[in-house]
Amino acid sequence: MSTALKSYTEALPHLASSKHVLLTTFRKNGNPVATPVGSLIDNDTVFVLTDPATGKVKRIRNNSQVTISPCTMRGAIPQGAPTVNATARLLDGPQTARVQKLMKRRFVMYRLVSFVDRALRRQRPLVAIAITAT
Repeated sequence: MSTALKSYTEALPHLASSKHVLLTTFRKNGNPVATPVGSLIDNDTVFVLTDPATGKVKRIRNNSQVTISPCTMRGAIPQGAPTVNATARLLDGPQTARVQKLMKRRFVMYRLVSFVDRALRRQRPLVAIAITAT
């Protein structure tokens, strides 16, 4: 069970200690959709990468308000973990490339997938999402 903290700033240490966050976006009818995603924090901003064709990208275009919680790779939120309201925005190509470099530093698996994509001459379209305080 997660607990809400008073502020995004108070939640940053909890979010930074987890390699994944549960990103909850909202459909037009207000129903929440939670997705565990790999994340990193740089300058008090949480960044995630995703395919631009995913539902979360569409939902963020319609409604930038999201919630985030630290979680496991499978989306389980540890007991007492904070859930905070935040604002998400989609980043452009150069900003996404910067986030990709940061992800390569943080995740061995991301480096491996990038290596395989290069070896197979496959390009994987990605968009970065920046999540900040509301």
